[in-house]
Amino acid sequence: MVSAGVGVECRIRWIGALLLLCFCSLPQAALATGVDLRRDVCTAVLPDGASDAAVNNAHYRCGPDAATQGEGWVWLRLDHQRLKALPAHWQLLVDQTRFDRIAVLLQDADGLRRSTRAQAELKDHWAPGGLLQFAIETPGNNVRALYLGFRKLDDLSLMRKIVAAPASAEVAANGRWLLLMGLFAGTLLSALLYNFVIHTGKRPAFQRWYLVWVAAAFAYGMVWTNVAAFFAPSLVGPDAVRLDFVLVGLMVAAGNMFFFAVIEEGVLPRRLTHIGRLLAASGAILGFAAAADTVFPAVLTDRLLNYVIAATAVTVAISCLIAVRRRSRVVWFYLIGWSPVISVFLARLARNLGLMPQVDCVDMATFATLAFEALVLSLAIADRFRLVRRELELTQQRRNIAAAEAEALRLAAETDFLTGLGNRWAFQEAAQELIAGGAPFSLFLIDVDHLKDTNDRLGHAGGDALLQKVAALLGEVTASMPDTRIARIGGDEFAMLCPCNQDTETYLIKQLAGLQDSPWQYMDNSRTVSLSAGSARFPQDADALDLLYQNADLALYNAKRLGRSRHYRYDAIQRILRDMQIEFTRDAEAALERDEFELHFQPIVSLPSADIRGYEALLRWHHPHYGLMRPDRFADVLVAEKIGLRIQEHVLELALATLRDRGAQIPRLSVNFTSAQLSGPKSARRVLDRLAHYNVPPSSLCVEVTEGVMLDRSSNTIVATLQTLHKAGVRIALDDFGTGYAALVHLRDMPVDSIKIDRSFIAGINEDGGGTLAIVRAIIGLGRGLGKVVVAEGIETEAQARCLIDLGCHHGQGYLFGRPSAEPN
Repeated sequence: MVSAGVGVECRIRWIGALLLLCFCSLPQAALATGVDLRRDVCTAVLPDGASDAAVNNAHYRCGPDAATQGEGWVWLRLDHQRLKALPAHWQLLVDQTRFDRIAVLLQDADGLRRSTRAQAELKDHWAPGGLLQFAIETPGNNVRALYLGFRKLDDLSLMRKIVAAPASAEVAANGRWLLLMGLFAGTLLSALLYNFVIHTGKRPAFQRWYLVWVAAAFAYGMVWTNVAAFFAPSLVGPDAVRLDFVLVGLMVAAGNMFFFAVIEEGVLPRRLTHIGRLLAASGAILGFAAAADTVFPAVLTDRLLNYVIAATAVTVAISCLIAVRRRSRVVWFYLIGWSPVISVFLARLARNLGLMPQVDCVDMATFATLAFEALVLSLAIADRFRLVRRELELTQQRRNIAAAEAEALRLAAETDFLTGLGNRWAFQEAAQELIAGGAPFSLFLIDVDHLKDTNDRLGHAGGDALLQKVAALLGEVTASMPDTRIARIGGDEFAMLCPCNQDTETYLIKQLAGLQDSPWQYMDNSRTVSLSAGSARFPQDADALDLLYQNADLALYNAKRLGRSRHYRYDAIQRILRDMQIEFTRDAEAALERDEFELHFQPIVSLPSADIRGYEALLRWHHPHYGLMRPDRFADVLVAEKIGLRIQEHVLELALATLRDRGAQIPRLSVNFTSAQLSGPKSARRVLDRLAHYNVPPSSLCVEVTEGVMLDRSSNTIVATLQTLHKAGVRIALDDFGTGYAALVHLRDMPVDSIKIDRSFIAGINEDGGGTLAIVRAIIGLGRGLGKVVVAEGIETEAQARCLIDLGCHHGQGYLFGRPSAEPN
């Protein structure tokens, strides 16, 4: 299953076998030298202050009736008959446990002698292997009685051994322990240093848990075996035992977390991973609880910790089986490293539960296998890092692909699909860049004359061919002017930004004149090009883009008024047009006073059910001379600085009054807002106050803004206003989407609930060629992907409605569903 690592695995298995042979297969005589006094111990519980005679004459209970703990002193009567073979200066070796004081009471020919040590006085009474040692000078055959006492003993069942051994045997045993722990410390420190050095920037979780485990295992080995006493002599006895419990809990937690982090993602069931993490947390908590023997029962916490260790072993075993079946590579390294460790820990668990005899082989094998495990898991981490590096490379590839896709989307958002030139958004960006630079430049607006006639005669495909021809001609004109930028900003309108002086501008005007009557052919039809152009200059004619565009547009209007096929530069004649605008504005002031403005309502329906979801409020003017006028007749008035805002505020008042009076009939009313209504810090508050005044819930109002409003000079405050309204519950719709103004970033940054596809796209949705259907499909897909409601405007035929339904458009609006009327349908 792991072909590349078979040789390594075999060598690792041999290393593990040799470690176990070195420390668990020694001759039994070497390990059994000494007398086991723990097996037949008898106990008595005596109060503090009991005399030596009281200890000697106390009633001791043996076997199952023997006391294991109690208040005061727990005295152990040891079998002195088994000491006869011991020479003078032998050692009494006692397993470390938790107590307040320890005492050795010996009776020989000279009488009773007691030696008592407090916890702080044990620094000279320790031996490797987790033992306390007390030197006894009396030869074994002269000992008449031997007692071992503990004040506030945690529990006798937690003590694994009491041994009497000659000094020579103890020296040999100490040598074995020190050799083992030297190898143990060297291996774990090497693994710790190796894993501190290797990483790929930020350390992955599995390596961090491995470092925690190695550090805890190293500290546990040093403390449990008393090797740490070489550096901290007081860290023996009860304090060492308490610290051992904490370290065991941390080892269980870190080992568990390492396993579930190092296995490849997606291999193990999520529920099993949660169980493993829960056991890890339980192990850490119980380690601290077991160390707090003055607070919690010692036997209970010790047993619970052992049960968690057993449950952890079962959970890991099940996880390993699943990982093997799912062809995990890393799990094989884990199995090789952990199998000996788990086996030894299960042996320790059986010994702690009284199912196995107390032998040093299990303890020595524990630390040998821990060192072996640290070595193997380092190899596992190295293999995992190889996978991590591969994942990082794949991630970088995905980032590169995402960056390329983002660049492609950006270019698509800036490019006119038909001509390959920049679109209105690209034009806006380029113009703002030139204005920010401050250098003079000229703005040319160029209209293709008679495009509607071409569409009527040759079809929209012929009109598209004409637009493509004009784009090519403009590109030829500016080929020698690399700084000049061209964009198609409307159906038949092109814009040119020429950062040039007056002489170059004059040259460009002549070149444009040379394009007039240029021949072009579509299929069997030969026609000529006719262009109308208007220009204005920055900063001479305007120092802001909007005003510069308006002035160039006014010049273009004059070029058309004078017969088309010509260029007209903005000049003083525009003052006359401004005066006419002022006069019309005065009419509007009187119209407000006479209530000549009213709202007509056009339904917005759900596709395909045609259920009414709301209405759009459309302004009409009952002019005393010109009759009922649509907004396109007085559009200039609506954008006027003062009267335009007053009219728009009046529209809002009419809309809110309608919602108040007909709220049950009109579920939601959409109202067009201008930039003037939305700019300024108090704009949002003003709208919300009017909603409250009319007692209209904010959710009943939908604010419609065009893409041009987002590019207004006050766009930052406008976005802030829209965000405030949106948080209050007002719906926000982006009107005329797709005409070139908006960038994808606006959909991301603005609180837009719905986008309305411009009617110009819907009109050509069923026509072959031109790409209109593809654009509509893309807009609907983009809107649905961003979670926006998509509304199609200008639906006039059943065929258009069916096509939009098939594309997944949510709502529709147009003459097919109802014309605007003074009364909601």
